Amino acid sequence: MTRRDFSERDIHMALDGELPGEERMAYEAWLEANPEMKARSARFVADRAALRAAFAGVLEEPVPARLKQAVFGEAPGRTTARRSRWWLSAAAAAVLVIGGLAGYVAGIDGIGRGGESEDLLAEQAIAAHVIYAAEKRHAVEVPASDKDHLQTWLSNRVGLKLVAPDLVAEGFQLVGGRLLPAGQGKAA
Repeated sequence: MTRRDFSERDIHMALDGELPGEERMAYEAWLEANPEMKARSARFVADRAALRAAFAGVLEEPVPARLKQAVFGEAPGRTTARRSRWWLSAAAAAVLVIGGLAGYVAGIDGIGRGGESEDLLAEQAIAAHVIYAAEKRHAVEVPASDKDHLQTWLSNRVGLKLVAPDLVAEGFQLVGGRLLPAGQGKAA
């Protein structure tokens, strides 16, 4: 017989009695040579015994007939006569009618229509596009590290002389400037 390396899988096979008999002696020798695996095997044996003790009563219970039927694909036996389900059809029809009426009323009253708000959103998007698409060097903002260019750039875009306030004494620090759409114009 050729020597082979055993693994944790082989420990489980040995505990379940599935390790081939001709490998059993080599497995036992491997366990003796590997104290860590021998300890792991002992833990598995102890766990197995604890589980069997904990569930001994359940293991002895007979399998319920309804579960056997489900496993073998048999139809479960009905002890009660099948009741008429006309009320399910009536409930489905009522839900359908109520939903249809609610949709009709919502359509008549204009519920759910965006109208002016959708138009306003589209106008704002167009204004932002017009502003940002015209910018070649920086589309949105300029960092504070280029303060002189920031003030000149924003002043030219807005049409007013802008001066970034110095608020360092109050604990604030300039981080940059941004060009924004504002109504029909631009803001900074």
